Amino acid sequence: MQSIHRLDLLRTSIEAWRDGGETIALVPTMGALHEGHLTLVREARTKADRVVVSIFVNPTQFGPNEDLDAYPRTMEADAQLLEAEGVDALWAPDAGTMYPDGFSTSIAVDGVSADFCGASRPGHFAGVATVVCKLFNQVQPDIALFGEKDWQQLAVIRRMARDLDLTLPDADSIHGVPTVREADGLALSSRNRYLDETARRQAAALPAAMREAIGKIEGGTPVADALAELEATLLEGGFTRVDYAALADAASLQRIDALPDRPARLLVAAHIQGTRLIDNMPVGPRR
Repeated sequence: MQSIHRLDLLRTSIEAWRDGGETIALVPTMGALHEGHLTLVREARTKADRVVVSIFVNPTQFGPNEDLDAYPRTMEADAQLLEAEGVDALWAPDAGTMYPDGFSTSIAVDGVSADFCGASRPGHFAGVATVVCKLFNQVQPDIALFGEKDWQQLAVIRRMARDLDLTLPDADSIHGVPTVREADGLALSSRNRYLDETARRQAAALPAAMREAIGKIEGGTPVADALAELEATLLEGGFTRVDYAALADAASLQRIDALPDRPARLLVAAHIQGTRLIDNMPVGPRR
């Protein structure tokens, strides 16, 4: 595996692969890798000849009171994991490479970014869209893979690619991979390591409450009632705040108050022991 920190060296490798007629997949990450990331890598290996994984803790997607400084950085361990998975290149730029002196461009994706994490984390998705667009331009992959755990992020990136007429990758070549979960249902996340043993055990209430709410909604319970019960369950189970718990159209992310005849998602963000956890699950369409 090549570990690359300079853009000119990255482009040399990409050009050599292209000249050999090989296809390229990109898995963008912020490091602190876990089985969810490795699942993306394995999926990428089935879809392209070469796999590039980027690791960059992007400062522009963190708010002033968020966990940028505390965010886990485990580059050496991450590199070992990626090499064991047969990754061809680790692209690990520093902040100066991504945002050189005088950098002044930001990409705002309206609509799908306005609600949910976009509302509770102002500026977050502009940071995400900008850094992902840069990664796409740097690597120029045929496909890119993202976890469905960050469903809104996936929607924002696809919208950006479609609106800006990106071709490497185009919007249809941005693949979502289903969320990987622990045995108790908690979605894998780098932030799970912030939780102590008690909070980690309590955190399992999140996916359990979501599954219960989905069962009620699909069974005919009014959406507002099911969501209110979900929030109450979380607050009683150790969570200190619920940023949102909502049913939304899976594509537009517009909130809906009744089970539709098209795909929908239940999206939740909640805090436990000072850590903000997000999750989402599909909700079956009305028959």
